[in-house]
Amino acid sequence: MYGFDLYYLVLVVPALLLSMWAQFRVKSTFAKYSRMSNSRGLTGAAAARILMEANGVRNVAIEEVAGSLTDHYDPGSRVLRLSRPVYAAASVAAVGVAAHETGHAIQHARSYGPLVLRSALVPVANIGSSIGPWLAVAGIIMSFPLLLNIGIILFAGAVAFYLITLPVEINASTRALAALRRANVLAADELNGVRKVLTAAALTYVASALMALMNLIRLVLLSRRRR
Repeated sequence: MYGFDLYYLVLVVPALLLSMWAQFRVKSTFAKYSRMSNSRGLTGAAAARILMEANGVRNVAIEEVAGSLTDHYDPGSRVLRLSRPVYAAASVAAVGVAAHETGHAIQHARSYGPLVLRSALVPVANIGSSIGPWLAVAGIIMSFPLLLNIGIILFAGAVAFYLITLPVEINASTRALAALRRANVLAADELNGVRKVLTAAALTYVASALMALMNLIRLVLLSRRRR
């Protein structure tokens, strides 16, 4: 148990603290720029439609969903779903988040490789993240190496999903900023606000990937210790 706690303390706790800080940062940054109206009075939904049309993205619906920061693009149903504080709000933050999700729609239309790979990894990630760690821990407790290895392999698939998510999200933000600039949707100072919102959001993906990776390393070290 001492080794178990030590690995958790050294590897997982720092990643957990980073994740908590990243969540606080993205919420506070979004709240700050949600209070700043954009000069054109465009809502998140309107900005998304302008950017999709400017980039030749067709047949993508835009829907409002409940919650805050629940925005996402669904490539399976080709639907851009924007949360209530984004869909109908004419703030800098709303346009920034909507532009980021539109970036994913543009990726899909362009068959962006990492996005295709991430979509393919979704079933593996769902299984690996839900049962992989439990199987690994059960293998350690029962001294059953085969069960331990299966758990680690399954969880490694989930970690791969988190790692491939990083370039997908960063690229979506890069596309968003470029599209906003080309379409003259926002003023220069407003674009700077969008950049800050998207940078804060990117930190949450970095923290999630680091958390997953540290947990995987911890499981591998535990397995080697048992052997």
